[in-house]
Amino acid sequence: MLDMDLLKAFVSVVDAGGFTRAGERVHRTQSTVSQQVRRLEDQLGHQLLIRDARGISLTAEGERLLGYARRILALGAEARAALSGVAPARVVRLGIPDDFALAALTSVVAEFARTRPGVRLAVECGLSCDLDAGFARGELDVVLLKREPGSGPAVAAWPERLVWVCGAGFTPDEDVASLAAFRQGCLYRNRAVHALEKAGRPWRIAYECPSLIGIEAALAGGLGVTVLSDLALNSRLRELPSSDLWPPIPPTELALRAASNACSAARELADLIAAFCGREARAAA
Repeated sequence: MLDMDLLKAFVSVVDAGGFTRAGERVHRTQSTVSQQVRRLEDQLGHQLLIRDARGISLTAEGERLLGYARRILALGAEARAALSGVAPARVVRLGIPDDFALAALTSVVAEFARTRPGVRLAVECGLSCDLDAGFARGELDVVLLKREPGSGPAVAAWPERLVWVCGAGFTPDEDVASLAAFRQGCLYRNRAVHALEKAGRPWRIAYECPSLIGIEAALAGGLGVTVLSDLALNSRLRELPSSDLWPPIPPTELALRAASNACSAARELADLIAAFCGREARAAA
């Protein structure tokens, strides 16, 4: 039998991104939470988390356990609520790409949560490849992700124009393209590398980061160039015009998906996001 307290500690560490913040969430010390995760690893006979100077990340076994752990904890909470006579809050799990967690969309999501006190919204931001995998595992009810155009069913989809981007005051090297890139698996990274190789242009990964904030900081600091949606441009960045050095990038697609068994609240949220993205697409056209 898996210990619920150990599972809760494990999920809290993943959600909080570290042991200290997880301890604050579950009202335990950092060392206690760390010990609980190690006990769970000992019970299962597998390392679940990789701990290093940059923080924590999931091993393959930890990634597989995470979905089960969430469902076990949710079922436990549902059982307690059923016996107490209090209806459990309905959880709607939403996935948003890290580079699309715009303030305007956040306000739409926040308004949805405020007007539905019986619904608890759990939002995960990350790379589209990770969100897609989580959706396939049943860990997300609604997901907004970047993908190859027309590559599967969707509630709605919108074309994305991709552009070469660098820091506003930076002049890129013309000999070798230095890329500030998201980690492997990112569609934008694949697009950039493929375009450069097709054009016969030498390239190297100068900086790698899983978040848009880190990529923007690298670009602003003159560490290289990257490929982003034109919607991500801001005063710190500038678009590089297409040329032999910076070949055109084929468009990708922003797609909204909802699970086939999604509850009415999740489908309502999907409709709100679809309306928002539709307005953004029309404004950019």
